[in-house]
Amino acid sequence: MRAEFANAISLLGKECHDLLFLTGDLGFMALEQVRDSLGERFINCGISEQNMVSMAAALAKDGFTPIIYSITPFITSRPYEQIRNDISLHNMNVKIVGIGGGYGYGIMGSSHHALEDIALMRALPNMTIFVPTFSGDVTDCLPSIISLKGPAYLRLNMAVPKTPGIDRFAEWRQIKRGSKVTLIVSGPVIRGVLELLEQGTISENDFSIWTLGVLPFSELPPRLVEDIVGTSKLVVVEEHYRAGGVGEALASRLLELATPIKVFRSLHAKGYPSGLYGSQRWHQEENVLAGKRLGDTLLTVLKA
Repeated sequence: MRAEFANAISLLGKECHDLLFLTGDLGFMALEQVRDSLGERFINCGISEQNMVSMAAALAKDGFTPIIYSITPFITSRPYEQIRNDISLHNMNVKIVGIGGGYGYGIMGSSHHALEDIALMRALPNMTIFVPTFSGDVTDCLPSIISLKGPAYLRLNMAVPKTPGIDRFAEWRQIKRGSKVTLIVSGPVIRGVLELLEQGTISENDFSIWTLGVLPFSELPPRLVEDIVGTSKLVVVEEHYRAGGVGEALASRLLELATPIKVFRSLHAKGYPSGLYGSQRWHQEENVLAGKRLGDTLLTVLKA
């Protein structure tokens, strides 16, 4: 998604003259076109994320639209106090962009992984979270992020090509219409589900598959509620810890609506069950977010 992001920002920068791009000494071999396009509006703040966040808040107060960019835990966890006090509580128009959501940085380990970033951002007032699923979603959602008057967090991860027939980025999208299990996926972790469909491990006739792209979400689409009630089986897949994630947010809303569900499964990141590090795909498979274990789990729910 990084290439799509760079292309989109370069174009938006030509239209939005108040747009500034601040990076925490990151983006080499990726953001050169953004630097060349924005010129003096591209600012390398160095490895000083707390200062970068406060600087962005001050620039927003002066009427600019700053984008701050770094590896996800470095732009969410490390400067969290500044995000809370300087941006969120004052509803400053700062756009936070994290690259490598979930296990995106693979073998580089837990210091570079982001398994709690959505929970952190969800806890803040005025914050809107955008989680693209497919590579084209980045281009689709960036104009909405920039036009939003207030703080926003964009979680970038490994790109998944968008197949024909899938709608543009939206808070909720139904990408497959099945009748036996409702499956809600957040982010590019959907790759594992699509692979199972391609392999014939699961059938699209059985699984009604939805994507969630914006948090906090507003009202649930009537069609989604109909699916959940009709199948009475709901599975949530997310590359994030259970605490504060999509599964918890959805479960809370469904409880408020007194929605009858026979089976609810939250498939989420559990950290490092084996104590080892590997590629993003390896971590996904270990955490039942891809591969055979994901397929077996979905078939178990289908037969329940």
